[in-house]
Amino acid sequence: MRNRSRITRSLQRGFTILEIVIVFILLAGIMAYVVPKIFDQGKKAEALQAKIKMTNLGGQIEMYKLEVGKYPGSLQDLNKAPSGTEGKWNGPYVKNPDELKDAWGNDYRYTAPGQSKAFDLISMGADGKEGGEGENKDLSN
Repeated sequence: MRNRSRITRSLQRGFTILEIVIVFILLAGIMAYVVPKIFDQGKKAEALQAKIKMTNLGGQIEMYKLEVGKYPGSLQDLNKAPSGTEGKWNGPYVKNPDELKDAWGNDYRYTAPGQSKAFDLISMGADGKEGGEGENKDLSN
């Protein structure tokens, strides 16, 4: 009977402050490692989304060229028929104006003719400025 009451008392005692502090330190260490990894994946996903949107937009630009006979003067020509294209323009080629923006909400830079291609389509990355690394890196077609 005496042993049983001693065991019951020790089980009801709970955690010491030192044990709780150790658990919090371990959790903080794990979170310090895991949380940046999770956010890094989100940044990679935005860059991939920007690339996919650029590929899709490039296809719409090519469709415009096939139907009109020339590349659009600006990306807005994909939404609204420019003068001189009556009877040729079968648009809108881009239904949602947000498709003319990259994954970070910045406008794409479009030039036709491009430097080494028929047209250049460039996203300036998350910062919207030329150059950069990581999520701020410029993307082009």
